Amino acid sequence: MTNEQVEPLPPPPAVLLQMMTGYWVSQSIYIAAKLGVADLLADGPRPVEALAAKTQSHTSSLYRLLRALASVGVFTETSLRTFALTPMAALLRTGTPDSMHALAITYCEEMYTAWGKMFHSIQTGEPAFAHHFGMGPFPYFATHPEADRIFNEAMIGYTHQVANAVAGTYDFSEFGTVVDVGGGYGTLLAAILRDNPKAQGILFDVPHVIDAAQGFLSTSGVAERCTRVAGDFFAAVPSGGDAYVLSQILHDWEDEPCLTILRHCSAVMPEDGKLLVVELVIPPGNEPSFGKWLDLHMLAIPGGRERTEAEYAALFQEAGFRLTRVIPTPAGPSVVEAVPV
Repeated sequence: MTNEQVEPLPPPPAVLLQMMTGYWVSQSIYIAAKLGVADLLADGPRPVEALAAKTQSHTSSLYRLLRALASVGVFTETSLRTFALTPMAALLRTGTPDSMHALAITYCEEMYTAWGKMFHSIQTGEPAFAHHFGMGPFPYFATHPEADRIFNEAMIGYTHQVANAVAGTYDFSEFGTVVDVGGGYGTLLAAILRDNPKAQGILFDVPHVIDAAQGFLSTSGVAERCTRVAGDFFAAVPSGGDAYVLSQILHDWEDEPCLTILRHCSAVMPEDGKLLVVELVIPPGNEPSFGKWLDLHMLAIPGGRERTEAEYAALFQEAGFRLTRVIPTPAGPSVVEAVPV
C-alpha cells in the first residue's frame, strides 16, 4: 500500500464540454500553421510583437491565440508575451521530414467544411464533401492546384512517419521489385528502397502526381531504382512486381471499388507474390482507436471506410487472396499481408 493520492477524474460535464469544443483547438493549430509561426520560432523565442509584424497579424489577437495553444503544449510562453517551440509546435515547421504543417492546413480547410455537413452523411450514407463541393475530393484536387499541392504535402508528412514504421517493421528483403499502387510522391516506396538497396521499385499513380514525384524520388536518392508509371488502378496496375503495396488506398473506397483494385493486383501478381495493405485496423468493442474516428472521416470525405481484420479477410477472399497475418507498426497502421489463392 502507498499513500499516493489518485487524482480524481474530471466530472462528465467537464469531459463532454472539452470534447464539444475540440474544434477550437484544431482551428487554432490551423491558423498558427497558416501563418507560419513555427518557422519564425525555429531559431529561438521571439516576442509576439515581432511575430505579429512578420505574419501581418493583430498583435493582441495573435497573443491570445498563442497563449491558448501554449496551454495545450503547442508553443510555450517562455517569458511575458514571448513564445518558443515545443516538440509539438516543431511539427508545424515546414521543410522538415516529419512536418505536419500541411496536414494541419488540409484538415481545416475543405475537409473541415465537409465535416460541418456530416449530418448529411449520417442520414444518407453519402460523402459530405461531394454534397457540399459538387464533386469528390480527388476530382476537386485535380482542378484546384493549390489545394492539391497542400494535400500531397500533407500526405508526404504523415506518410513519412508511417513509411519509416512500415519499412522498419516488415521484412521487405525477400522482394526483388516492390510496386507501390497509388503511392503518391513515393514516400513509402523510397523508405523501402533505402532499407533494401538491392530492390527495385515501381511507383504507380495518376499522371499529375507521377509528374510531380520525380523531384522527391531524386532527393530521396532512389530515382535510379524506381520506375514511375502513370495510370488508373480502376483500369489496371503495372505488372512486374513480386510485392504489391496498397498504403492508405483501400480505406478511400467502399467494397466494390476495392474489389476492382484488388482483382487488378491479383491479375498481374506471381503465384508466390504478396499483397501488403497498410491501413489502420479497427479493434473490436469499445477499445479506443483513432481508426474509429478516421472511419468517420472516410465517410465524410471520399466515401470510404476503415475495416476490421475480419472485414479485410472477407474482402480479400472475394478478390482471390487469403489473409495471412496482421502486423502492427509503431505509427498506428498495420501491414495486412495476403497471398493469392
